[in-house]
Amino acid sequence: MATSASTTAGLACLLLVPSGENVTMKILLAVDPPEQTGATVREVAARPWPAGTIVEVLSVVELSHVWDVPSILEGLQEAAEDTARSAAEKLRSAGLNATARVLTGDARSVIIDRAREMAADFVVVGSRGATGLTRFLLGSVASAVARFAPCSVEIVRAVPSDEPRRAAMKVLLATDGSECSNLAARSIAERPWPAGTEFRVLSVAELSVPLLQVPYFSPSAMERLRGEAMQRAETAEMGAEQILADAGLTESGTVAVPAATEKELILQDAAEWGADLIVCGSHGRRGFNRFLLGSVSEAIASHAQCSVEIIRQAGTQGGSA
Repeated sequence: MATSASTTAGLACLLLVPSGENVTMKILLAVDPPEQTGATVREVAARPWPAGTIVEVLSVVELSHVWDVPSILEGLQEAAEDTARSAAEKLRSAGLNATARVLTGDARSVIIDRAREMAADFVVVGSRGATGLTRFLLGSVASAVARFAPCSVEIVRAVPSDEPRRAAMKVLLATDGSECSNLAARSIAERPWPAGTEFRVLSVAELSVPLLQVPYFSPSAMERLRGEAMQRAETAEMGAEQILADAGLTESGTVAVPAATEKELILQDAAEWGADLIVCGSHGRRGFNRFLLGSVSEAIASHAQCSVEIIRQAGTQGGSA
């Protein structure tokens, strides 16, 4: 799913890299009004998913005190039903098992609650939307879903209509060697990808923030810290590479020496490489608050030029609202 390029709908489902059989995945696709939904649905339809994947298309009617007129509410309900039904039909035509559902309430809470009820593996939302039934603007609905969903989240940035599509993808895995980053690597390894898809592992040699708060370090101490940071990054990269290699996926790893912040380096590398998708864990090596939304993951989700996946263990909560 991508910004510069992505898979071709229909054909992509025939170009799979085997990575495990009899895998069932539950996807909750939250859709906005039609003008915002089409591109996101096309991206989901174009991606090959594990055999047995189920997609529920969810449209949410957000009520307001100014919409108490029955005719207005009826119109909103009908529009939401049409949006969800049309999206589900497009997904079914691409070979996916898709159903439509319309619910009423605050979009953020409804999407998160529905993901928990259906034990979703992924929630997929668009990166931006328009005011109306729902407002899928990162920092609003999409941001809340990415932060608080009980499962992994993909924020889709669709291919501009004037850019050509390609079958293969470029997938960038950002890792710091934490268990959550390894979970992201395993998530990639367990799914099918279009033939020819390229995988790149990026680990940033980041110095310890608490230590850098100390006012003075001798040159020798700084050199030791840099060496330790490089070792951590190299270890993280090799660990992720091994997970992908065990699944038969070929990748090209890299370690970035910081001349900028971690999030800046990841975004820069993704843009220069032309990544279609960035995959990262919801939190990292230093604990929940380090790689949590609001820090590196949020910056990547907010500013990446391509789609972004934030991986967490299904059934866990990203945070408290």
